Amino acid sequence: MNKKLKIAIIGSRGYPYVYSGYETLVKELSERLVEKGYSVRVYCHSSLFKKKPRHVNGIELVYTPSIETKFLSQIINSFFSFIHVCFSKVDVVFVVNSANGPFGILTRIFKKKTCINVDGLEWLRPKWKGLGSVYFKFSSIMSTYFFDKIITDSYEMNKIYKNNFKQKSDVIAYGSTMVKTNSSKIINNLKLSKNEFYLIVGRLIPDNNSKLIINGFLKSKSKKKLVIVGDVPYNDRYSMSVKKIKSDKIIFTGYINCQDKLSQLYKNCYCYLHGHEYGGTNPTMINALDLNCHIMALETRFNAEMLEKKETIFFKKNVFSISESINSFEKKYYSINEANKGYKIPKKYNWNQIVNEYIEIFHELFYRDKVR
Repeated sequence: MNKKLKIAIIGSRGYPYVYSGYETLVKELSERLVEKGYSVRVYCHSSLFKKKPRHVNGIELVYTPSIETKFLSQIINSFFSFIHVCFSKVDVVFVVNSANGPFGILTRIFKKKTCINVDGLEWLRPKWKGLGSVYFKFSSIMSTYFFDKIITDSYEMNKIYKNNFKQKSDVIAYGSTMVKTNSSKIINNLKLSKNEFYLIVGRLIPDNNSKLIINGFLKSKSKKKLVIVGDVPYNDRYSMSVKKIKSDKIIFTGYINCQDKLSQLYKNCYCYLHGHEYGGTNPTMINALDLNCHIMALETRFNAEMLEKKETIFFKKNVFSISESINSFEKKYYSINEANKGYKIPKKYNWNQIVNEYIEIFHELFYRDKVR
């Protein structure tokens, strides 16, 4: 069990590129695996990288073709990445994103040990309506057939795969990316004050419900401001309609990739507003939990699981519920603040524990046939 395995990772945009939860997972996992003496290869979207070093921070990087479009970029990149890895000498292939489910037939044919993190209910997301939705449902089912192990990021997602697809899964969450900081530079630059603004962090896509929350906030009695961090890397009607909302109380920052700046916003916000509808463990929520922010969240089974030990106000998916919830939160602020003083983020969101859980799965897969 002391062998340091060679792990190949497919399905993210690459390393050290960070755009979503998958890239964060790949970054945190890869760097810690290398520190522990493991050999790690990450497959990257060639078109996203102007410079293409072979190694960064001890991690081997392989650049495979991709066409950066909303629908085809990951599928095209994954196809070439799977072909490459099938002819490579690696011990375990770790795949992220259920869209890669059908490609598991290739690693199955070539007898590679595989596991896949399937993330959320992609087939229900509005941005994948029509054929996209059908494909994600199909690919999620294929994941359960072709991969040796399925990894879900929450117990509620575990239940969905068990009930819908009759498939067991290992539950491993994500961790926080917040850093300790005493700086308030970005707060000053945005002309904000501590506890005088609400915060939204996430991509401007329909199922994150930013537009709905903004409209609910504007209809509330709150005198505070609302800061929205995030965007999308493609032209999109929904994101454009969100950014067209004009008010002196609304601040759009676009993407903020600097963790110090992002930590400042979380640390100084009056309340973090979470409208993410689908998926299990959400990285932006983990960040809010890590810094013990006050949280208001859309009422879903996934959000309820993450907030089970946190004093929280939940809102429903309509403008009236959001505005009334904000009004209620401001009235109850001091009692909520008192209730959350002793909150500590659960250990399952600690990156060192998360990495150890992945290592256990990698070793289990590698030694599975060898102990028979």
